[in-house]
Amino acid sequence: MQVIRGRTHLSRRKLLAALAASPALMAGFQAAQALEPGVRQGTLRLSVMPQVWGDLDLGIEERCEVLAALGFAGMDLPQPDQIPILDDHGLQPSMMVGTGTTFADGLIRRELHDRIEEATHAGIEMCASVGCPNLIALPGERRGMSREEGADHAVEILSRVAPYAEENGVYVCMEITNSKVAADNRTDQVFDDIEWGFDVCRRTGSPNIRIVYDFYHVQIANGDVVRTMRDNLDLICHVHVAGVPSRGEIDDTSEMNYSYIAREIVDMGYEDFVALEYRPTPGRNPLVSLAVCYDIMTSA
Repeated sequence: MQVIRGRTHLSRRKLLAALAASPALMAGFQAAQALEPGVRQGTLRLSVMPQVWGDLDLGIEERCEVLAALGFAGMDLPQPDQIPILDDHGLQPSMMVGTGTTFADGLIRRELHDRIEEATHAGIEMCASVGCPNLIALPGERRGMSREEGADHAVEILSRVAPYAEENGVYVCMEITNSKVAADNRTDQVFDDIEWGFDVCRRTGSPNIRIVYDFYHVQIANGDVVRTMRDNLDLICHVHVAGVPSRGEIDDTSEMNYSYIAREIVDMGYEDFVALEYRPTPGRNPLVSLAVCYDIMTSA
């Protein structure tokens, strides 16, 4: 490490040396070694969720250094006070929280709608002020509620916040989760079928109410992931990717061919962010995984 203007700086040479230490990386990352920091490959704009760092003890400055060196364009879920650091490294906040919803108490809890509306207005203003396109809103647990009633409640509150989202140019987006894999701890979520979310979006009638299309969850819950995305592209504003079935890296340890998926996403004309959301496999170098997965998604 070296310090530049009082900030910790992870040198590109040191980063590349750490990456190149793995034989598994050499084929996929060899071309990237010649790139200068900030040079991005491919067509897709890539960001990361916090999970990709695994147990690495890296601060926000160091994480931004890594992402900028590899060519990433953004970061999901930064804190508002971290935005200036992202800016310093040419990175954009790609999705933020701020709707007052949780996986337990989400949009379908009608008794919380007033509070959710107030929080979402503040979240929209925050996103607009820092240049973040997406504000995530969680539909929540059913706890005995029917999916139909839950959809009605979600449409009601999203219709209330939609005009403010449109006015400020921010997408309010819901993310699908699967209810099949117990280890994901989301077995009672109302949004466990991608068609439920598309229906809610359409019923609001707003172009700023959309979906975080998570390939991992859609593959488990519905399958037919590429065709479904293509057929509903106008309802999608953000994408997450992870391997199936382990939720690990998106390389050949996954049953999904992400090189093909990346090419198809480009062919659709999708221009928003694609965020890596895998969990690094124990025993593997998270920096190596990050570089390899970047290469897979930018080969299109």
